[in-house]
Order: sequence, then structure tokens, then C-alpha cells
Amino acid sequence: MIGRTMKRGLLAAAMTLALAGQSWAADLKWAHVYEEGSSYHKWALWAADQIKEKTDGRVTISVYPASSLGKEAEINEGLTIGSVDMIYTGPNFAERDYGPIAISDYPFMLKNYDHWKAYRDSDLFSDLSNGYKEATGHTVMAITWYGYRHVTSKFPITKPDDMKGLKIRVPDSPLMVLFPNAVGANPTPIAFSEVYLALQQGVVDAQENPLPTIKFKKFYEVQSNINLTGHIGNSLIIVVSENAMGQLGDDAATVDAVLKEAAAQNADEIYQSEQDLVQWFVDQGIQINEVDKAAFQAAVEPILTDESKVPYTQEHYERMQALAQ
Repeated sequence: MIGRTMKRGLLAAAMTLALAGQSWAADLKWAHVYEEGSSYHKWALWAADQIKEKTDGRVTISVYPASSLGKEAEINEGLTIGSVDMIYTGPNFAERDYGPIAISDYPFMLKNYDHWKAYRDSDLFSDLSNGYKEATGHTVMAITWYGYRHVTSKFPITKPDDMKGLKIRVPDSPLMVLFPNAVGANPTPIAFSEVYLALQQGVVDAQENPLPTIKFKKFYEVQSNINLTGHIGNSLIIVVSENAMGQLGDDAATVDAVLKEAAAQNADEIYQSEQDLVQWFVDQGIQINEVDKAAFQAAVEPILTDESKVPYTQEHYERMQALAQ
């Protein structure tokens, strides 16, 4: 098996040969797992158009939605092997390469959306992004809001005991099994593109995602209850591969600025849709259940400061909490 360092060396050598004697240009592939109708895809397309215009066509980006270039784990690997150049990915997946980058995705870590924005603009996020780059060679260009994750099910869930033994779909990452394990549920990793069918066929009894995702993936068609656990304030990061960054040359600053603007616009749009969607789901006949959030938080809180069970340090945790307003 070729090691990461050797892969990176081979890619760099190939890039040097490809660019020799040619004008500086980059034609990049941006892959993600979200639907064409999602805000994430819309703002990726906007960013691609803006980048092409602002670089006079030197940087072009083709966006591939809905797992068309691979599922989440595959597109993360694709950054290193060169099959993709840019991705949206969850910090929970980036955690596999550099654990502390996932701190914002841990249960009940974020107090509210303003806390998340403070983190986005903080030295802490910058430091963790640099740590990820040192570990992988890839660059975290921006972070965007994905939303508060809530549990959907076929019956009401209002307290931790209601989740005991519940077979719940989660993304395939260690972070995402922490919450269901803490409340006695049975976490079952299933690829994002397969969740609807798994719910429909009863492979799992429940899943958890933000309200906008529940809508555009139509999970409400096969789940009658949305339980407002709000257990994770979820983000996505935009990552550009080491190879692709090497192709950007003097246009790197322009690409960075556009991606940050797209991420900020998407974040505000997602946050607003969260506020609007509760009534929309009620209008569809879905039962919305308030929960005893303090009880859920108490179930996981001891884990958040136990360095043997989390990938970030106590210092990281304290810096994150100091950002809360």
C-alpha cells in the first residue's frame, strides 16, 4: 500500500510535469453527497461561477452532487488519491485524519448559532484547520452551517429512556455514535444515500439530521415524528486538496475569499430554513415533539471533558466554551 507521504510526492511530481510549459490554470472537481436541490449544491455552483469570473477563467470548477463521485468516506480518500479536488465533508469525517477538527460537532458543544459563528471566525478554528493541513496536506478553506440534528422516529421520543434499544441510523464515524450510545440506543452506520430506503424497509427505526436535510431527503415520508433533540450543532467544511492548491497559484486568495462568502451565505440560509420548517412539517401532518434537553445533555456531558474518550484537549474545550455569548 502506498503511504500518504509517497502519494503526496507522486501527485506533486505529476502536477509539476503537467504544468510545465503551460499557462497557469486549474480545472477542479468538487464532490459532495447532497442533493441538487440543496442549499449546499446551490452555493457550490454560485462559488464556481464567481471563481471562474474573478479569475478570468483560469480556475474552473465542476460540481458533482448526490454521491455521484463517491460516498462520504470515498470522496475524503479521493482528495489524497486525486480522484476529486474539493469536497464538502463533515468534521466528523475529517476527524479520522485529525481528531481535534471535529470538536464543534460533539454533542451539545455549541450553545447556539451565534456560538457557531464565533467559532467560525475564531483563532481556535484557524488553529485546528492548520492542524488538519499538517496532518493531511489539504486545506480547510471554509466552514458552513449544517444545522441542529434532531431524531426522527415512528413514535414520540421526549427523554433518553425513550431511545433505549432504538436502532438508529448514524453516519459512519466514531463521533456520531457517541450520542446514541450515551442514551442506550443502537447506532447503525448507513451511507447517506441509503437512509431513506433503510427507514422505509425497517432496517433501522430512526435517524437523526437537521430539519432542512429531513425535508430535502424526504425522510418525513417514512417517519411520523420529529423529536427536537438538537443534540449536535453540525457543520460542513470545504476542503481543497494539496494537489489542487498547488494549481491555484496567485488565484488562491480569490478562491479562498469566494468560498468563505459562499459558506457564509449558505450558513445563514440553512439557519433561516431551520426557523421556518417546524410549521412546514406540522402542515405535512408530522408530529413535532419537544424534549427534555437537559436530560439528554446530562447523559453525554461527562464524556465531553474526558480526554480518554474525545480527540480534542481540555484546552480546546475551554477555548470553545469561552466563545459562547
